Amino acid sequence: MTEPTPDSDPYALFNAWLAEAEAAEPNDPNAMCLATTTPDAMPSARMVLLKGLDARGFVFFTNHDSRKGEQLLANPQAALNFHWKSLRRVVRVEGRVEQVSAAESDEYYATRPRLSRIGAWASRQSRPLGSRAELEAAVAEVEARFPGAEVPRPPNWGGFRVLPARIEFWRDMPFRLHDRRVFHAQPDGGWRSETLYP
Repeated sequence: MTEPTPDSDPYALFNAWLAEAEAAEPNDPNAMCLATTTPDAMPSARMVLLKGLDARGFVFFTNHDSRKGEQLLANPQAALNFHWKSLRRVVRVEGRVEQVSAAESDEYYATRPRLSRIGAWASRQSRPLGSRAELEAAVAEVEARFPGAEVPRPPNWGGFRVLPARIEFWRDMPFRLHDRRVFHAQPDGGWRSETLYP
């Protein structure tokens, strides 16, 4: 099992932990809790899927008109929480948020199954829904509008990237004397790490 050390690269360490989770977790090892807020709103958290990680940060995709999309556009800061219960590990990420480029959004959108692409058009995400029949009618209308294989990306759908200022790695240890190492982003692009009391 990979352990965090003072000289660890947090991205390399995260990728090692994710690989171990992919081998051990029964479902969605890339699931993460995304927390957002705005100055006049209560914090809001929900599960989303990590769809990319590079030297800039953690990427996920959503409808920009959804509650999370609106909150991120109004207050581009977020926290992520990965919990791999069977491995007894947690990774917490905090940082600023930016929209990914249209090209990145197009590239990922093209990999989605056709019905998922249709759903991105049909769903007025986070808005009240009168009945399941109403949603099914919207799906049928989109299917009729795009009868071929090509379903373009909706203009209000795309990705966000969390640019981490802080990444914490937590490992369960006996008697609740857990192991916690936190990495702080530095202005020069490097990282400073420290151990925290459990």
